Amino acid sequence: MQYLKDGSITSVKGFKAAGIFCGIKKAKKDLALIYSTVPCNAAGTYTLNKVKAAPTLISKKSVNDGNLIQAVLVNSGNANACTGEIGFADAFKTRDYCADKLGIVKESVLVSSTGVIGVPLPVETMLKGIDAIVPALSEEGGLDAAEAILTTDLKTKSFALEVLLSTGKVTIGGICKGSGMIAPNMATMLAFIGTDARIDKQLLQSLLLNAVNLSFNCITVDGDTSTNDMVILMANGLSELSVSEGTEDEKIFFDALTDICTEMAKSIVVDGEGATKLVQIDVKNARSIADANLTAKAIANSPLVKTAFYGEDANWGRILSAAGNSGAEFDPEHVSVYFDDVAVLLPNYNIVIDEVTAKAVISKYEFTVTIDLNAGNYSVRWWTCDFSEDYIKINARYRT
Repeated sequence: MQYLKDGSITSVKGFKAAGIFCGIKKAKKDLALIYSTVPCNAAGTYTLNKVKAAPTLISKKSVNDGNLIQAVLVNSGNANACTGEIGFADAFKTRDYCADKLGIVKESVLVSSTGVIGVPLPVETMLKGIDAIVPALSEEGGLDAAEAILTTDLKTKSFALEVLLSTGKVTIGGICKGSGMIAPNMATMLAFIGTDARIDKQLLQSLLLNAVNLSFNCITVDGDTSTNDMVILMANGLSELSVSEGTEDEKIFFDALTDICTEMAKSIVVDGEGATKLVQIDVKNARSIADANLTAKAIANSPLVKTAFYGEDANWGRILSAAGNSGAEFDPEHVSVYFDDVAVLLPNYNIVIDEVTAKAVISKYEFTVTIDLNAGNYSVRWWTCDFSEDYIKINARYRT
């Protein structure tokens, strides 16, 4: 597989997109539209927060009902969450209006929102935006769409790669957003992925779920799961190349999908609110996969660990303490901790840290913390970032 320079969802055959300013925000692009020239099989994963936004529930139902999907309308600056029945009515109104403008069935349009919770959607503003964005659709519009879905993000997040199957080449491309309110399962993040491979819906859902579990569900910025999160995967089949269950091509495609999802997920952590470091958390030799994930999540979410990373303090005690609070079963006396390949703690509480060498590791922009529980045979990999003063400033002033 090969990543494409300046790749996006419109690098995929048959996909068009656009991103414009319609007036939800003060002066930034705030409305995106993704469109496939033919209907797509679609799969999705969604937030596990009990408080779910109207557009999230509407889109989830549309995908789960088996509708072919042809467009995704996304606004930023307003989450349309906790807005009651009016929120649902507003989401349906914008969805149906967009479908009419595109000349497609309303159930084939997904809607998604991100921004401030508890504020009514500015429907008339969005309808005027839909009037403007439909004619703006183009095969070069993927990067504009990636910009229009951002909230507190500092960077656009857009990717595409070519995948060589046994029968030829297919493309996977996507855009995503996320910076704060990031934690499994899932986070205040949106991801929209397209492929020109032909894949039936059941297999597509399985591929996406497994890829998300190895990528988007292994990142955290602040431990908060939002109300609007979703990852959508659409397959329009325009390459005329099929991926079938149980074949070598399924494995090739899955590996590529997992890779692009991982790159997208890591780009969200890198752009975490106020983040200055990208930290990989490797948990090894846990008793079960559940224990491995519990341990990784506890370390990755710990404010004490994350502030130590920011302060470049090689405080391995905070890491071990977070693991001990995770609920995972292990014997603390058997644990080893490493910063990159530098051992700082070995079994039987053998403290071997060289403060100067350890600090040199965690002073880097990107490094790995490995905690070996020596309790079993299961391992996982997560990604997190540090906590800086800027995280507090950004979120203290989010609505202003």
